[in-house]
Amino acid sequence: MMKATGSQAEPGTSAGPGWTRRPTSLTAAVTAELVQRVVRGIYSPGVTLPPEPVLCETFSVSRTVIREAVKVLQEKGLVRVRQGAGTTVNPQTQWNMLDELVLGATIAEDETLAVLDDLVVTRRLLESDMAQVAARTADQDTLDRLRALVDRMDELVDDTPAYEEHDRLFHDTIMQASGNRIARGVVRSLEAQAINTPGYLGKSGRDMCKASNRGHRRIYDRIAAQDAAGAAKAMFTHITEAWLVRRGEVGDPSRLKR
Repeated sequence: MMKATGSQAEPGTSAGPGWTRRPTSLTAAVTAELVQRVVRGIYSPGVTLPPEPVLCETFSVSRTVIREAVKVLQEKGLVRVRQGAGTTVNPQTQWNMLDELVLGATIAEDETLAVLDDLVVTRRLLESDMAQVAARTADQDTLDRLRALVDRMDELVDDTPAYEEHDRLFHDTIMQASGNRIARGVVRSLEAQAINTPGYLGKSGRDMCKASNRGHRRIYDRIAAQDAAGAAKAMFTHITEAWLVRRGEVGDPSRLKR
């Protein structure tokens, strides 16, 4: 929801949102709200969005703002605009799940963690491949940095935020060493939307940090030994086990057996 609003109207009503502080970018604010409403099912697949005059009154904005917002929704795959037929919400299969707003809103509404399971499976696939390549290509400077990060994380198991920062650096160093800029970009984009969500962070603490770093050390050892297959397997196991611990008993963990 837009944080700058007071009481908001239900879709199709004419009451304005009552801005406490009018957003700097009205188009961005209206777009974000419409994305939220589509993802939450307030505007469900197959439903036609309210006509422009209703949306204008609902958000207290001009037709230009509404048209720009709807155009952005169309670019994200959320709606289809047809002349004379209005704007219809698309099925989820057509949504751009790599889009920042779409993915963020979907994660926020995902009580079963199914979307996060999909994110982890995707990350696991890409990072396992990148670890395999890094084992063949990493230079001594990269190996030294990985070893320093692993050793430092052993010292940070009682400082979860600092540990997690070094954890991300460890994984990013391997991704950079692989040279696969596209795969690295996808992983970083996915994690950027999930990194601060309670569902993705899950459980934490000293014991979990220690277990996690044992996984990091196995990955480092295989990369240092130039064992490409071993590095891929170590990364696959580490990401899977770390997520199973964080996700706890929510949802269906069998989704990770892919």
